[in-house]
Amino acid sequence: MLYEKLENKKVKCNLCGRRCTIKDGGTGFCLVRKNEGGSLYTLVYGKAISACVDPIGKKPLSHFNPGALVMSIATVGCNFRCQFCDNWMISQEKKIAGRDFPPEEVVKATRDNGCQGISYTYTEPTIFFEYAYETAKLARQVGFFNTFVTNGYMTPEAVKTIAPYLDAATVDFKGGGDPEFYKSFSAVPSVDPIFECLKEMKRNGIHIEITNLVVPKIGDSIDKIKELATWIREVLGKDTPFHLLRFHPDYRLTDISSTPIQTLEKAYAAAKSAGLNFVYIGNVPGHPAENTHCPSCNELLIKRFSFEITKWNLTKDMRCPVCGQEIPIKGKLHPSGYTYPYALF
Repeated sequence: MLYEKLENKKVKCNLCGRRCTIKDGGTGFCLVRKNEGGSLYTLVYGKAISACVDPIGKKPLSHFNPGALVMSIATVGCNFRCQFCDNWMISQEKKIAGRDFPPEEVVKATRDNGCQGISYTYTEPTIFFEYAYETAKLARQVGFFNTFVTNGYMTPEAVKTIAPYLDAATVDFKGGGDPEFYKSFSAVPSVDPIFECLKEMKRNGIHIEITNLVVPKIGDSIDKIKELATWIREVLGKDTPFHLLRFHPDYRLTDISSTPIQTLEKAYAAAKSAGLNFVYIGNVPGHPAENTHCPSCNELLIKRFSFEITKWNLTKDMRCPVCGQEIPIKGKLHPSGYTYPYALF
């Protein structure tokens, strides 16, 4: 899907913001889309490298079908090269590995494991787009929702294509969206496609939540975080959930310590001062900023511990029980009980 033929059997992939031109016999930057004789093929269709049942709060999605369970699937490959990736074992795998897990089996496993939806996650769902697209179509037909956890490097064409079947997306920023950080630590030439992708998601009515990984010393500029929060408020809306995530050393960035809580709290204050109503601190279980408060009267509405909802204090029509303020939560509460993430394979 989403490519054009060029001269001399070359092709141009229009799936992600890199828009790779690929010669005959070559692969794109993602390593999982190959030009064979002037036609572009996906190498990972129906080949899952991981399948797990997760609470939706792990994505994180805090304002979308809270309490739901999702079947989470991924293939190998990625269109970024993040030096801090915590799923680098599968995102940076150069061999086409995985287990046959076609769309109809994904949907069946979703039902069999008591999930309410499917999340395309762990690696970048953009690079297994056809697999996600066909699975999402089947899932929608039987009443399941679909969510992407994405770096946001999809082209507007890709967003428009998946939008009829995509209900929600968590778009993951790193380092406050600083272009130099992306170039140096993720091998991303420009951040512009991320913002274009988000605008297209907004136009197509997809529920959006934003995360930002706060990396100590090299990606923790409070000014950049406030700048990003301001853009979110102005373009996506002040009610867009914004999750500030604690960094943990991994892959090639093991010489940097975890983000100090004080830094996260400064970032939280900056994002709130930029006018966002729902700012969260993630990867710090038990922190007060995991909770949802009413933006009008500050009533505690949802209390969380990590991925678990421990208190629910909203009316049936998603309003604050004290002042009546409408709280922008899409979907409904799923009191299915907390389930720790567990892997099918």
